[in-house]
Amino acid sequence: MLWPLVILASVSLLSVVFSITQGSVGLSPYAVWQALLGQGSSLNQTLVLELRLPRVMAAFATGGLLAVAGALMQILLRNPLADPYVLGISGGASVAALTAILLGISSILMSGMAFIGAVLSTLLVFGLSTRLGNMATMRLLLTGVVIAAGWGALITLMLALAPPHKIPGMLYWLMGDLSYASTPWLAWIVLVPTCLILMPLGRSLNVLARGPLQAASLGVNVKSLERLVFLLASLLTAIAVTTAGSVGFVGLVIPHMLRMVLGNDQRLILPASALAGGCLVTLADTLARTAIAPEQLPVGVITALLGVPTFLYLLQRGRL
Repeated sequence: MLWPLVILASVSLLSVVFSITQGSVGLSPYAVWQALLGQGSSLNQTLVLELRLPRVMAAFATGGLLAVAGALMQILLRNPLADPYVLGISGGASVAALTAILLGISSILMSGMAFIGAVLSTLLVFGLSTRLGNMATMRLLLTGVVIAAGWGALITLMLALAPPHKIPGMLYWLMGDLSYASTPWLAWIVLVPTCLILMPLGRSLNVLARGPLQAASLGVNVKSLERLVFLLASLLTAIAVTTAGSVGFVGLVIPHMLRMVLGNDQRLILPASALAGGCLVTLADTLARTAIAPEQLPVGVITALLGVPTFLYLLQRGRL
């Protein structure tokens, strides 16, 4: 059943085109097409190729990364409340990024530090949870929650001690910010191969979602598969946080909504999550930069405003 993916791919294309056309200077789809071909006015080419297209592509990739990571975390932990940030990965990235802001480091190096912080947090959680042998899901979850709480305390301390003129920028990054996402290609380089890796693992992931004992009885190497899922989810989250800061609710809500419509086949849910998550963050960022233009809102605020009522609706319907 490929028709859901075809529909989502079409909606994704429309959302990208729509987002590129919106802004302080409105553009028609034809003007966007001309700019992509290197034709039309120099102003249109600058708007499309240097400003809007990189940001839109970064927004779409960020949403895809978070949604796929959320779906993987829910499989790994077998918990519908799991999301990409549950294991403290974003906390490590945030501490490193805020350190860069305090030191006055450029935005490019700040992204690199955020990625290093996310990787260190991943290694810390993974190392502590496997120190005693096999990686138990409950130990992994508890370790991640404790590490996340520690990062949260450090973030609060840094905000309390930061110079007043640096606090707005720090808060803006913590709420999700695509204003400086001028290099989205790393996110795409990670997202596309990860989805290709996960496609042949769909059957094994379907079994793993039912429990490790049942998966082992059917010949699945549970330990190796769990470690691979954890590492891929951590990598996806790290790249997403590095690209756009902390953007919440995407990885929590999107997989739930898709399961309500498409069922629980991971061969369909994972690519659908990439497309639906990309659409959500792309449209949310379009709203964030146009709602009160020329001022911009953090994209994380928009996703939270959309995600909270959606999550409460799902909870009220008893679908969680």
